[in-house]
Amino acid sequence: MPALRALAASSHVLVGAVSQPDRPRGRGRAIEDTPVKRAATELGVDVLQPEKVGEEGALAWMRAREPELGVVVAFGQFIPKSVRELPRFGLINGHASLLPRWRGAAPIEWAIDAGDPRTGVSVMRVVKEMDAGDVCLVRDLAIGPDETAEELTPRVADLTAQALVEAVDEIAAGRVVWNPQDAARVTLAPKLDRDFAKLDFREPAERLLRRIRAATPRPGVDVELTRSAKRLHIVRARLATPHGGAVRPGALRVESGRLLLAAGDAWLELTEIQLAGKRPMRAEELLRGFRVPDAEEARTP
Repeated sequence: MPALRALAASSHVLVGAVSQPDRPRGRGRAIEDTPVKRAATELGVDVLQPEKVGEEGALAWMRAREPELGVVVAFGQFIPKSVRELPRFGLINGHASLLPRWRGAAPIEWAIDAGDPRTGVSVMRVVKEMDAGDVCLVRDLAIGPDETAEELTPRVADLTAQALVEAVDEIAAGRVVWNPQDAARVTLAPKLDRDFAKLDFREPAERLLRRIRAATPRPGVDVELTRSAKRLHIVRARLATPHGGAVRPGALRVESGRLLLAAGDAWLELTEIQLAGKRPMRAEELLRGFRVPDAEEARTP
């Protein structure tokens, strides 16, 4: 939890942390502490875990600590006016995009999917409309050409932590300047569902690669083999050679230990694959014990 740790290490006093309730996780569905709770406990910070942050008991807990400013990062609950206006300076949020681009729950994934060359973090006021508050600070970074959402997320989290501390410093010093977002430039980044991970093999290879990167690790891209009914989870892929549209989209081919999948204009090389119940493995390792039948094709399950 980089933001919480960075704020705790700053010159400001962290009077409490609010987290979602503990939930069942993993295959065994055992109740586990949230990452915020674990970090706050290590830091010796009081933690509140309400089902609804605006309930009276939660408000009383926050009032008793007399916060001057609230900081929000990926909280996942609607924050009512009673909470937004409780601290003297209101609430600020570190949102993982260059606002007003990619307002919503999955900004990192949608930025990769769209082919954006850069993303970053925007520190804004928390208002009733989602991610629509005035912005006081923006920091950006480049998205790597092969970077997945799983790889980009921790880099953005570290940048968010730095940006939030800087913004809190500016607010405390009375130097902060708030700038309204340009409503004409708003794009949305809704929560991902299984449909996000479905591939249309007729699309260009570069387009499919972006979707695979954006959907890794969640919801994850699976393809099903039409002849053997085996399901492959694509962990990583890269552009191979063009085929000029002469190959049926979705066709699979094994060539010199490489597993190739036909997109609309070129072959994709599936470099890392996972079979159900197995660990991820390199394609050459998979092919030593897994035969791809002749004329095999992939489809989206």
